[in-house]
Amino acid sequence: MDLLQDHLTRARASGGVFARTVAVPPWGLTLAGTIQLSVHTVVQGRAWLWFDDPGQAIELAPGELALVRGGRAHHIAHEPGAECSDHTEFLARPAPSEPAPGQRLTVFLCGAYRFSGDIGQGLLDALPEVVPLSAGVGDPLHGVVSVLSQELSGDEPGQQTVLDRLLDVLLVLALRTALRQSPDAPRWFRASADPRVSGALRAMHEDAARTWTVPELAAICGLSRAAFARLFAQALGQTPMQYLTDWRMAIVRDHLRTTDLTLAQIADRTGYGSPYALAAAFQRHHGMPPGAWRERRP
Repeated sequence: MDLLQDHLTRARASGGVFARTVAVPPWGLTLAGTIQLSVHTVVQGRAWLWFDDPGQAIELAPGELALVRGGRAHHIAHEPGAECSDHTEFLARPAPSEPAPGQRLTVFLCGAYRFSGDIGQGLLDALPEVVPLSAGVGDPLHGVVSVLSQELSGDEPGQQTVLDRLLDVLLVLALRTALRQSPDAPRWFRASADPRVSGALRAMHEDAARTWTVPELAAICGLSRAAFARLFAQALGQTPMQYLTDWRMAIVRDHLRTTDLTLAQIADRTGYGSPYALAAAFQRHHGMPPGAWRERRP
């Protein structure tokens, strides 16, 4: 079980829109903060990305990407502080003419991703507001961006399927790199690379419904119960059983929000012997019964 893949699958992460744009100065685009996660990469030329202060703009050169988490609107343009239009107006602009002497044509890609539920929000919350990434030659990100650019430059049979798969790959590679670089990456992500506890984490994610015990989890990691409990607490900041409960509750909330499964069915999938046991655990964890939580779900 790959923990990042498990989170992405349960978050139902998917590419919403993706576009290849050719622009000649002056140009500028504003993207709303309601986009949960966007990615920008320049294939040719230069672009600048900023939020409120153009003085804090990030330059994007070919081979560089930026992941932008939702919250505040952001701008991308040929130079910091350029006048920007919203997505609809930008797409309606006349086709670019040939650049004048000294002007630099820019080819860039913009994508938007959607996430679902608390697990998806947890992934987003683990990211800084903007994450600059470099995709040099030899980096898998570089290859994916190149293929995306080529695919978007024409209209080929089966193109949407190709784009969907490439977007999936781009998202996983970019998130993996971003989380590795982030000092605030979730503890489960850092711990998933620790061979002393990673086996237990994978086991709990692979079969959250199993009645796990600390000795069983310790045995998976080849450690004594005491050593495992100590190392797990150091890596995750909580006991193995607390982590398991938190993960089960995240799955329960996901089912309550996105499915019509009964409490009995959810209990069976999350390791609770009955809907009553699940309801009691949910009440302790959230301060309200699951039925009431489901009724007021966003």
